[in-house]
Amino acid sequence: MKLALGTAQFGLDYGIANTAGKVASGEVCRILQLARKHGIRTLDTAAAYGNSEKVLGKVGVGDFEVVTKVPPIPAGVGCISTWAKQSIEMSFKALKVDTLSALLLHRPMQLFDEGGEALYKAVQSLKSEGRVEKIGVSIYEPKELDTLLSHYHFDLVQAPFNLMDRRLLSSGWLDELNRRGVEVHARSVFLQGLLLMRPEDRPAYFRPWASQLALYDSWLAEENIDAVRASLAFACQQNDIQRVVVGVQSAPQLAELIASMPRTELTFPYALEVEDEGLINPARWIL
Repeated sequence: MKLALGTAQFGLDYGIANTAGKVASGEVCRILQLARKHGIRTLDTAAAYGNSEKVLGKVGVGDFEVVTKVPPIPAGVGCISTWAKQSIEMSFKALKVDTLSALLLHRPMQLFDEGGEALYKAVQSLKSEGRVEKIGVSIYEPKELDTLLSHYHFDLVQAPFNLMDRRLLSSGWLDELNRRGVEVHARSVFLQGLLLMRPEDRPAYFRPWASQLALYDSWLAEENIDAVRASLAFACQQNDIQRVVVGVQSAPQLAELIASMPRTELTFPYALEVEDEGLINPARWIL
């Protein structure tokens, strides 16, 4: 199964379309049970996702491939190496696991700040010790890779990728990562839920892109395809993407995503691609 389960909602009120808040622990258990049943083996979490790691550790995730992320380096840290090791050990303890499928840097450009080399050596040492299978980075835009991969080696890159945000593909980096043997995980395939919202429910912030969103709505109607299936198909059809990270708030939502997994290939018009980061980069949204 190409789907991976994102867990930000387990520890935070996350996502533009999230109206239910954090997922209750009982529902987390039901979600994970359903994931197991359908062969979803990868969980994506982070120390920065509230208490998500602790929630996962409490319900038990030893049979999953767990990917977590080192938090951004806070200001005023003395020894970066000591801080990094302590932070990572806290993740192991919270998750109640001895090994991780992957450990990513949440703010990888900090590698070029003072102490960056020490941070890299700290995560690399865990791979050498066999406690972490892969090390990697979580990026916001592909151009970060221009600098990162000219100085460091990584096994995995997690990046945003969806019907409107195709920078990973158009930049040539998706092909290049495949050439280098780097695993790719796509996130934000629903653009934090924006691509699933009804036109009347979209916040006023998105009015400047009304024509682009209307084009998307019209295409869905013309093709008679629902937004969930379209969004999943776009990411899943990319052979160079190994995992598609999706977040859910309930087991029925996950069941819907599983049922919507594409069975035939779709054709996606180039006109749906957007370069304006005011729309495709949620970090810039003002809501």
